[in-house]
Amino acid sequence: MRKGEQTRAAILDVALELASRNGLEGLTIGLLADRMNMSKSGVFAHFGSREDLQMEVLKLYHHRFEQEVFFPSVKEQRGLPRLESMFARWVKRVSVEIASGCIYISGAVEYDDRPGPIREALVAMVRAWQGALLRAVQQSIDVGALQEGTDPDQLVYEMYGLILALHHDARFLRVPGALERANRGFVRLIENYRNPTQSNQAG
Repeated sequence: MRKGEQTRAAILDVALELASRNGLEGLTIGLLADRMNMSKSGVFAHFGSREDLQMEVLKLYHHRFEQEVFFPSVKEQRGLPRLESMFARWVKRVSVEIASGCIYISGAVEYDDRPGPIREALVAMVRAWQGALLRAVQQSIDVGALQEGTDPDQLVYEMYGLILALHHDARFLRVPGALERANRGFVRLIENYRNPTQSNQAG
């Protein structure tokens, strides 16, 4: 990359770190300039406004989420192997974010009643991930791994509940063993929806 591109990438890395800890609304040009040992005008040269900076940080977070969670998982076999990989990689990412924070979760709190481009982008990204989970659940039903009457929306809702509980207990309450509880919860959840015919055949 050229020097300007390298500087912009470095600014975004620091901005993502700050936003993960302080929230997107806690991200300011002044704070970022101080961390980068740059002038405010120097930061503005790469991002025309604070909202532009927030949007780019959100896009970077989403890109990294896809690279770490989504794309490796879709390489797995359609059905439960793919769904289980998606949840396992999701949990792994949350376990790392316990020390920093999840922009999807903090953003939902910051922008639940704050209309505008940031909220729209955040909602679109979260819905895209939910859509990927729904497809994985439906594929699991189609291949016979999950019961035919399984409601994909309900299963994904319950998966989300496990992740939110994990983030709350591990990051906010500092409860030991939260990670293990989330994984046990997912195993029990899948067993509840698993096709008993296939389970018998596998046994």
